Amino acid sequence: MEKLLLNDNLSVFGFEVTAFPEGIGEAFDTLMEMVPDGVDRSFYGLSYTEGQNMRYHAAVVENFPGEAEKYNCRRYTVQKGEYMTTPVKDWKKKTHTIKEVFGKMLKDDCPTVDRPAVEWYINDAEMLCMIRKVAVT
Repeated sequence: MEKLLLNDNLSVFGFEVTAFPEGIGEAFDTLMEMVPDGVDRSFYGLSYTEGQNMRYHAAVVENFPGEAEKYNCRRYTVQKGEYMTTPVKDWKKKTHTIKEVFGKMLKDDCPTVDRPAVEWYINDAEMLCMIRKVAVT
């Protein structure tokens, strides 16, 4: 695992994937078609745990204030802070392994409603699994 520091909050927008996990690919295709420069943007998957339930949201980086509303989507924030990361090369051929990658990263720590597991789809070949570290006070 490597560390990544996000100095600023990142505003993204999208929607919940209701047919999880089967509908993930279709959700990202919808987002890519929705925004005019879809192939040139970073996309994110946000996984939240609510009790025993997993909620997955497909999102794209917001290029200007109000873009989420323009497309009638929900806005999310990828919180600034330090993240532990694991890269996944050639991720399109390895989607079945993503759960295992996060499992190894999380061990006893689990994403929650306020701190999701983040998938950053950098491009068609590279994806970064990210877990934000909790600040120790």
